[in-house]
Amino acid sequence: MSLQKIGWIGLGTMGIPMSQQLIKAGYPLTVFNRSKDKEASLKELGADTATTPAALFAETDVVIIMVTDDKAIREVFSGNDGLLSAGVNGKLIVNMSTVSPAISREIAGLCAKQGNQYLDAPVSGSVKQAETAQLVIMAGGDAAAFEQVKPILTKMGKMANHIGEVGAGNVAKLAINTLLSIHTQGLAEAVVLAKQNDIEPTVLMELLNNGALASPFMKIKGDAILNDNYQPAFSLKNIAKDLRLSKDIGLSTPLGEAALKTFSDAEQEFGNEDLIAVKKYLDR
Repeated sequence: MSLQKIGWIGLGTMGIPMSQQLIKAGYPLTVFNRSKDKEASLKELGADTATTPAALFAETDVVIIMVTDDKAIREVFSGNDGLLSAGVNGKLIVNMSTVSPAISREIAGLCAKQGNQYLDAPVSGSVKQAETAQLVIMAGGDAAAFEQVKPILTKMGKMANHIGEVGAGNVAKLAINTLLSIHTQGLAEAVVLAKQNDIEPTVLMELLNNGALASPFMKIKGDAILNDNYQPAFSLKNIAKDLRLSKDIGLSTPLGEAALKTFSDAEQEFGNEDLIAVKKYLDR
């Protein structure tokens, strides 16, 4: 049986390694990205390219999207030569971006009117997990559509679960990223407090990495602090964006509110750096 033709839109920090996993698995892949230079590495691996989202939609069976935010999703679907302008039906769209549940519900309705299916399927994990196909994928939408696309999703992640109706995947991802922000700020505050009292970060991190609070996240972000490495695996501006989305769906708890304020305040100066750059903000 021939493999489904996959279209991929969005070749950012996560989109490139995720789409590469599908090429490695043998899927025919066509890509579209606004910055054409980012298509080069995929072309070298055998991917085709499309001139517009609409052209990509017409040529493929399943379209996967990995872009930044609600604004980008609206452009992909409703902009000039967007997916909805293709006028095709019988296709399956998987939006793996971290966006609002509201826009997923809106876009799912528009897709259904054209006879296409839509799943929201954001991921938990960063670049390293994308490069090793160890992402955790949470999907919202029709259960049968999820089962149809699950073999594709499991080429990119170690787990792909159906969570509920359209938007459920987005809600789960926002809950996870809210906790992520709290962990990140907590680690940064601990390092700052220790340093203020003459305990070096290297000493504190050795204790943390060998104690009850040890975790892969603690190790990775601790190493980033120790090496003064704030290259973005997941940018501070994106966690601030996600916290605002969490606020939109009801986040009002003390730690969540505190994280939202901290990351929003830090965003202007450190937004393009990794989220652990919140430590640099707290140093001020």
